Amino acid sequence: MQKVESVGNWVSKWFTLLVVVVAAFSFFAPGFGTAIAPHTSLLLGVVLFGMGLTLSRKDFARILRKPWPVIAGTVAHYVIMPGIAYLLCLIFHLSGPTAVGVILVGSCPSGTSSNVMAYLAGGDVALDVSIGMLSTLLAPIMLPSLLMLYAGQWVTIPAASLFLGAIRIVLLPVFLGVLVHTIFGKKIEAVNHVLPLVSQVAILLIVCAVFAANQANLFTSQTALVIPVVILHNLSGYALGFLFAHIIRLNYPQRKAITFEVGMQDSALGATLAMQYFHPAAAIPSTIFSIWHNISGSTLSSYWRNKEVKKEQPVATKTALQHN
Repeated sequence: MQKVESVGNWVSKWFTLLVVVVAAFSFFAPGFGTAIAPHTSLLLGVVLFGMGLTLSRKDFARILRKPWPVIAGTVAHYVIMPGIAYLLCLIFHLSGPTAVGVILVGSCPSGTSSNVMAYLAGGDVALDVSIGMLSTLLAPIMLPSLLMLYAGQWVTIPAASLFLGAIRIVLLPVFLGVLVHTIFGKKIEAVNHVLPLVSQVAILLIVCAVFAANQANLFTSQTALVIPVVILHNLSGYALGFLFAHIIRLNYPQRKAITFEVGMQDSALGATLAMQYFHPAAAIPSTIFSIWHNISGSTLSSYWRNKEVKKEQPVATKTALQHN
C-alpha cells in the first residue's frame, strides 16, 4: 500500500507535466486514445465514485450547520464562471463547437483539484469541499440550464439528454460512493489512500481520448484562440471569486477557498460531456483548462503559502527573543 501511495504522490507532484506528455503522445499516436474515447464517461464515473467514497454524513451535515458561505460560494461559482465564458466568446468572436466548449467548461461544477490548492494555500478546506460537493450535486440542473442560456445561439442544446446524462455520469457514481462509505465505514479508509492515483490515471486517460479525437482540429485559427481565452477565464474567476468573498466579508481562509472553488472547474466532466453530446472539438477548451488551472492553482497556492510563512517568521523571531 505504501508503494501505491508513493506512486500517487509522485503522480500528484508531476501531474501537470504528465497531462502535457499524455496529450503530446495522444496527438502523435492517436490509436490508443481513439480506442478509449467511447469510454470517457466510465472513466469519469470512476473519478466521481472515488469522490463519493471520501464523503460521509458529516460532510452533508456541515453544509446544513453553516450553509451561508457554502451557498454563497456555489452561487458565485455558477454566476461568475459561465458569465465570464460567455463574455469571452463575444470578445474573441468564438462560435460553433469552440464557443460551446468554453461555455461548457464554464458551466461545470468546481474541480477536485481546488481542494488540494486550498489546503496548500492555508484556505478553509472544509468550506472548499462543501462548495465542491454542492456544486457537483447541482450539476444536472445547472449544466443544461446555463448551456441553454449562453450557448443556445450557436448549437441546439439537448437539455433533457444532458440532464439525464449528468445524473448518470455525475450523481449516480457519487451516490454509490457515499453509499459504499456508509455501509463499510472505516473499512473503506484503506482504499481511500489509493483513490488519488486511480482518479489521476482516469483523468489522464480522458485527456488522451480528447486529444486523439481532435488530432485534425487542434492547430486551426479557431482553436488557437482557446489558449488565451482559457487563461483569461481562469484568472478572472480567481479575481472575481476573491473579490466576491471579500465583499460579503468572509474571513481570509474562506476567501482563499472560494477563490479556488470559483476559478477551478471540473474540466474532466466538461471534456466528457463535450465528447458525448457535442462535437469533439468542444472538448478542447476543457482539456486546455485542465492543464492551465493546475499551473495557475499551484502558483497561487504557493504564493499564499509563502506569504503566510513570511508572516510567521517575524512572530517566531520575536517570541524567541522574548524567551532569551
